Amino acid sequence: MQTTPLAPLKLGNYLLDVPVLLAPMAGITDQPFRQLCYQFGAALTYSEMVAANPALRTTRTSQERLAYNSELGLQAVQIVGSEPLAMAEMARFCVNQGAQIIDINLGCPVRKVCQLTAGSALLRDETRIGQVFASVTRAVNVPITVKTRTGWSPQQRNLDRIGQLANDYGVALLTVHGRTRACGYATPAEHLSLRLLRQQFTSLPLAANGDITSPQQALAVLNETGANTIMIGRAALGRPWLFAQIRQYLTTGELLPNPSLETMRETIMTHLESLYLFYGEQRGLRIARKHLQWYGCSIPSLAAVCPELLNLTTAAEQQAAVLQALQID
Repeated sequence: MQTTPLAPLKLGNYLLDVPVLLAPMAGITDQPFRQLCYQFGAALTYSEMVAANPALRTTRTSQERLAYNSELGLQAVQIVGSEPLAMAEMARFCVNQGAQIIDINLGCPVRKVCQLTAGSALLRDETRIGQVFASVTRAVNVPITVKTRTGWSPQQRNLDRIGQLANDYGVALLTVHGRTRACGYATPAEHLSLRLLRQQFTSLPLAANGDITSPQQALAVLNETGANTIMIGRAALGRPWLFAQIRQYLTTGELLPNPSLETMRETIMTHLESLYLFYGEQRGLRIARKHLQWYGCSIPSLAAVCPELLNLTTAAEQQAAVLQALQID
């Protein structure tokens, strides 16, 4: 057990008291999900990545990913691209739209992103990364954070040099996902690379990410790496209450149990309502299906009806089926 509570994290003028963060995840961290995680204690929730390509700026997808309300806490937007000027212009656009923190994506392993020399493909061009960092940090007067993998492949790890660039250009927080691009998600995340980076840069704010699925793992990774904070990604799917559990454990040492079935039911119904409101009934209904499958991983009675939910065509039917599955004896 660490002997002192997790210290607050300062990002520019913003202070995060218990800095447990929600990772940006395409197709997942929309406004409804971010709001839910924030309510459960995520100190900062990042948007889905927004393309720097100006031709895509006014698309429905980009507009939805930039959507914000006051119940989300700080507005943190992740941008993805490879052209320094385009990234700077996108950062300005996002700030003008209300973004308070900009994150640069160096971690996305998806092929269609890497084919554009963006996301984790940028890790093969350290000169370009430096140009992107320089351009974006000069363009806006808000904290710039970066999320990266440890390298392009196990044979081409270059986290030390990414850390040097982040340090040189005043990056406010460097989040390290403990896999290379070539690893995808197939191999377990490792945090040795982050520990070595901490030894090299003692004052650079660092966040650990990858395979942190419980309060105990969160503490273990913090102790192993010396990171300032942790960022939770896929472990929060169907478990937004994980943030409350991690916060409690890191501040008091107390392990909170999973919420009651009644609390889970209220959480899921609130999530469904927010999806219908944000996307409209039909799109919200379809998007809700994947979230219900994730919730089903914690709730066997819900998992049992997930195949049936795929055939429902109205929000009322979906809600009724979920309530039926979550009946409290």
